[in-house]
This record gives sequence, C-alpha cells and structure tokens, in this order.
Amino acid sequence: MRVLDDDGLAAPGEIIRPNDISVNKHVPSVTRGKPTELELKKIPYKKDQRLVTSSEADMGRKVFVVVQQEDFPFSERCICPDLIMNPHGFPSRMTVGKMIELLGSKAGVSCGKFHYGSAFGEPSGHADKVEAIRETLVRMGFSYDGKDFIYSSITGCPLQACIFMGPIYNQKLKHMVLDKMHTWGHGPKITLTRQRTEGKTRNGGLRVGEMERDCLIAYGASNLIYERLMLSSDPFQVHVCKECGLLGYYSHKLKTRIRLGLHGCWFKKLEVILK
Repeated sequence: MRVLDDDGLAAPGEIIRPNDISVNKHVPSVTRGKPTELELKKIPYKKDQRLVTSSEADMGRKVFVVVQQEDFPFSERCICPDLIMNPHGFPSRMTVGKMIELLGSKAGVSCGKFHYGSAFGEPSGHADKVEAIRETLVRMGFSYDGKDFIYSSITGCPLQACIFMGPIYNQKLKHMVLDKMHTWGHGPKITLTRQRTEGKTRNGGLRVGEMERDCLIAYGASNLIYERLMLSSDPFQVHVCKECGLLGYYSHKLKTRIRLGLHGCWFKKLEVILK
C-alpha cells in the first residue's frame, strides 16, 4: 500500500517492486433482488410529429410535420396524398423496387390485377415488365410514367413540375419521441478519449458527428463548433512547465507540481492550461 495515491492508484514516479499493491479498488456487494418495474406501453399522442415509417423497400422515413388534409396538394382527379416523401433518398439508396411498386400498385388498383413489384422478377417470367405496367396506365387514362398534375391547396394553381404519385405500402415503426429523447448534463466519460459515453442506456449524450460538423461549418457557426467539439466534448487540464514547455503532473505526497526525469523542473512554477 506504500505506492498508492489518494485515488487508489499507484502514484506517478513511484517504483513498484514485486508483491506491491498498485490498485486499491472495491466493489460493493448487492444483496437485494432486482427491482420489478412496470413498463407502460407508449401511445403516440396528437402532437407527436416525429413518427418513423418504413416501406417494403426498407426506406425508413421520419414524419417531420403533420398538417390538415385541406392544406395538402391534390391531383386532377381530386385525390389528396396521405404522405409527401422527400425524393433525395432515392439516388443514394437506389431503391428501384419502391418506384416499380408504386407503378404496379397504381396500375393494379385501376384494373383490379395484382402486380409483382420487384426489380428482379423479370428474368423469371412471372413478373410484369415496366413496359407492360406503362401500357396498363395509359389504357386506364393515366400518364405512362406514373406522374400527375398536382395543384396547390393554397393558391389553386398547378405546380411547375409533374409529381410521381400513387398508392404504396407503408407501416409505422415503434419509435416514439419519448423513447428517443434524452439529454446529458453530467455523467460518465470514456477513459481513453475523455468524451461522453454514447447511448441512452449508458447515460450518454447526443453525439455531434461528422455530418453535423459539416452543417455547422457550412452555416459559419464557428463559436458553436468550438463550444460543441471542444468545451462540451473532451476538455481536460494539464500542467505545463513555463521554462521548458513540457508536461508535468501534481504530486500529492510532495504537494507540488513536478515533471518526470528532470529534477530542475520540480519546484518551478507550472502553468495550468486547457488542451
């Protein structure tokens, strides 16, 4: 126990000999049983505007705003859509089957026939080709590419572009706002990186990743970047010698700041900075 410091670890600079105790830690024994908790089923409430939906093509989407039906645009046949999806996810995910499914569903509900909405069904011979689905759409009075003229519910004028519109399967996933929401004021940190732990179950915080950093850089919020990535992430204090500029440490036994190897820096004043 002679080499241990106040924190239960071996003090820096101490010589550890055989049979010396270098770590003094204790774990309290838990004799009580595991507490029984009642888990309540989360029910989506009216103001919950961050629902998560998914389709057959594994396209997970988040609902950011819920509006009234009279505020939605409508087509020439007075059909109002239930969901308006952002098309910027298709080029990166390349979910062609979702678009074929939309074409097949639109042709199927018009003529009362099932269509195999898959991008890999044509070589087998039991799936309808896209050309055949287009012919069905034209025969039923729709455009061959599945697009419709959409009118704005605010101005009543048609939009400047045709919109890809049709029936498609979607399901609501079990992701509620109350389950996802958590904050980090104080809690555990990772010893290696000195950053906060990740995940709600480990009492972690919300991570500012590379994409969030790129958005802040593009926005020009330099002070927010410094505060999020530096002050609120992994700051720590080090002792720097004002003579030689090398790092030192504080010895609880000598009650002074010293540096390993050079005795000339032992009693010189060290400056505490934020690295």
